[in-house]
Amino acid sequence: MLIDGYGRRINYIRVSVTERCNFRCQYCMPEKPFSWVPKENLLSFEELFLFLKVGIDEGVDKIRITGGEPLLRADLDKFIKMINDYKEGLDIAITTNGYLLKETAKRLKDAGLKRLNISLDSLKPEVAYKIAQKDVLKNVLEGIDEALKVGLKIKINSVPLKGINDDEIVDLLEYSKKRGMQIRYIEYMENIHANQDIKGLYGKEIVDKIREKYKVKKAGREGSSPAFMYELEDGYRFGIIDPHKHDFCESCNRIRLTAEGHIIPCLYFDEAMSIAEAVKKGDVEAASEVLREVLKNKPEKNRWDENPPGDEISARAFYQTGG
Repeated sequence: MLIDGYGRRINYIRVSVTERCNFRCQYCMPEKPFSWVPKENLLSFEELFLFLKVGIDEGVDKIRITGGEPLLRADLDKFIKMINDYKEGLDIAITTNGYLLKETAKRLKDAGLKRLNISLDSLKPEVAYKIAQKDVLKNVLEGIDEALKVGLKIKINSVPLKGINDDEIVDLLEYSKKRGMQIRYIEYMENIHANQDIKGLYGKEIVDKIREKYKVKKAGREGSSPAFMYELEDGYRFGIIDPHKHDFCESCNRIRLTAEGHIIPCLYFDEAMSIAEAVKKGDVEAASEVLREVLKNKPEKNRWDENPPGDEISARAFYQTGG
């Protein structure tokens, strides 16, 4: 069993398979050139799997594959099958922008994928273009339809931004509700790679906009999820992920592994340790030692605050760690 320095059980690994992305979202990496890390710098699927086996053998039962955009990495379905074949019953999910999902959904489902988190910030083509800096909406919506068709469970992630898509909060909720998908609104997370002119909405502002049309009651947190849940009168639930608060840190059960082999104990923190050398040598024991050192030093809470000073804006590139 994996236990961190604050007694929290770690049973969830988020593994990034690439930092490449085919979007240039305003809140992530709007100015980054369309380039990628040389293939030789990335861990192979076999090397990533070697580390995941260490975690699975220690009780990890939830694995989320992220990026960048994970569907850009070839043969991702084979990686999922590799994990699924190792142990039945694992909760294997992907976080994706959905752009390539129409062509890949069935292969992913057949390989053992259970769930998807799909980013959807607007239902208006021109607004989606403004946020992603690419004409993306048609592909994303078709990808969602195909994923639902093949039987994958979906959660929608949406980042409300002032003056850009904050007038679509209710529309996105109703779109998700109609299709049996839970939507989770994510407060914009300040970072030095984003467009510094954008401003996000806090959770209370998001809920207040929904209350203009619906009666809403608090439903609380579900287990170790970072989302605080709310419920409409008909029982439909939506979530708010609010990193500016620290209450979900108390039950944090996750660590992150980058495509280059860095274990990151917390999304905000820039500190990391590498297992690349160990797994490239096939040294499971050395990789295990690095993991335990990271767990020992995992922070109690993140550094976000409702009014962060300039030097507290994260330098972490979220496209490397998968959000």
